[in-house]
Amino acid sequence: MTHPAQEPSTSREFVKQSSLYQEFLAEREEILKHKWLESERLGYDIGFERALLDWIRKHRESWRAARRQQHASHQSHSSSPFAGHAGESAEKKAQ
Repeated sequence: MTHPAQEPSTSREFVKQSSLYQEFLAEREEILKHKWLESERLGYDIGFERALLDWIRKHRESWRAARRQQHASHQSHSSSPFAGHAGESAEKKAQ
């Protein structure tokens, strides 16, 4: 018998694949890096909450802007699913 609070595995997989969840994971990774660096600098573990608040205050805005810019440049380079393949097929035909 399954527990009523459990989600179907397809729902969990959908969440894991969502862009919102991917952004959360990337931001969490940056906070953990910040926590490690600040803890090393200060000589003691500053804790996740302090690292989170410090990172949000000092770095979140610029990090998000850089992510948006990175995603925008990635989108412009891969706007067509056939980008980069047209030249290959022309080369193969010439051979």
